[in-house]
Amino acid sequence: MEKKKSSATSSSGASDSLVNLVWFGAVAYALFLFLFNAYVIRLQAIQEYGPVIHEFDPYFNWRATQYLYENGYKKFFTWFDHKVWYPLGRPVGTTIYPGMQFTAVFLKNYVFGESMTLNDICCYIPAWFGVMATILVGCIAYETSLSVNSGGTLVGVAVDALKGKYTKSNDMTSKSVTKRFFGFESPAVECAVFAMGFMGVVPAHLMRSVGGGYDNESVAVTAMSLTFYLWLRSLRNGEKYNYLFGILAGLAYFYMAAAWGGYIFVLNMIGAHAAFLVLMGRFSTNVYLSYTLFYAVGTVLAIQIPVVGWSPLKSLEQLPACAVFVGYQLLYYCEGMRKKNKWGRKEAWKFRIQVFGVAAVLGTMFIMAVTPKGYFGPISSRVRGLFVPHTKTGNPLVDSVAEHQ
Repeated sequence: MEKKKSSATSSSGASDSLVNLVWFGAVAYALFLFLFNAYVIRLQAIQEYGPVIHEFDPYFNWRATQYLYENGYKKFFTWFDHKVWYPLGRPVGTTIYPGMQFTAVFLKNYVFGESMTLNDICCYIPAWFGVMATILVGCIAYETSLSVNSGGTLVGVAVDALKGKYTKSNDMTSKSVTKRFFGFESPAVECAVFAMGFMGVVPAHLMRSVGGGYDNESVAVTAMSLTFYLWLRSLRNGEKYNYLFGILAGLAYFYMAAAWGGYIFVLNMIGAHAAFLVLMGRFSTNVYLSYTLFYAVGTVLAIQIPVVGWSPLKSLEQLPACAVFVGYQLLYYCEGMRKKNKWGRKEAWKFRIQVFGVAAVLGTMFIMAVTPKGYFGPISSRVRGLFVPHTKTGNPLVDSVAEHQ
């Protein structure tokens, strides 16, 4: 009997190994196929016409990159270009998001050197970063599909929140998971692979990452995806120091802010997610540290960018994320007092109302004091154009760039 059991065990182990091997081969083939096609599709323009910058904005970005490469960053940030917006000219260094230009110059100086011209690097950057964005979207899908992050249900978490309970990490862990090679989980890997396949060919991203289309979005979508992935990674259940990924998320957000004005969307999305976690009863020390580190690091670095300046602390479009940051500090203080004094639900809620009430009064007084002095900036033309009818011209091309009116 023991021999039969041992032989059955060995045959089962051999079959499992064979299944894992076949699974690994299928995943590797799918990854290669999706990423290869994503890269080849984006090189079509270069293959037909050569490494040529096309369209107006990419050509301006190429000219700014050339100036940065030839004159250095100090002259770049004080550069007043008399040849654009004639006869007014333009202070380029303080009105441009320079992340893409610095990326190209960095690749030229420290990666490719004399093996590639600056023009060729600028032409290929959209394709390179398009593939990286495809990979990062797969990483996001993998992270959100892991067993430690996908076990709970929205209804269950909402019910616990209404009861005043915090959903435990164990309750958020899925039991239906299979471990594969190198500790990867199935079906999380399959979700990641198919997410890469979709992202590699989705038109909205493809049109902004074609070779030669040297525009801000080609780099910014990658920075956006990296920021979202690192933010989600900092929230993974069951790890002690994963909140440190919040620092990396702040650095990625800084790169995003340097590359494109769409950084406001990233900031507000993460702020909204952080607020939603509180409403769903998922607030914890790890969540607090993750968002605090992300916002503090990201904001301190973002305000160093000339075109951004102090807008994260003044712009009405970015203040909601700041309000979430302040709310997190107050809530963490309340949680500390609750645990220290071992308060029940009634006492804890009473103290929270008092703390947030005082904060609301102080905040109102601050707003009333600084608003007449013009501290807060207005809502941008692009956002106003979405809601205010008289800002629309009826021309879709003009309305799509309403901030230029």
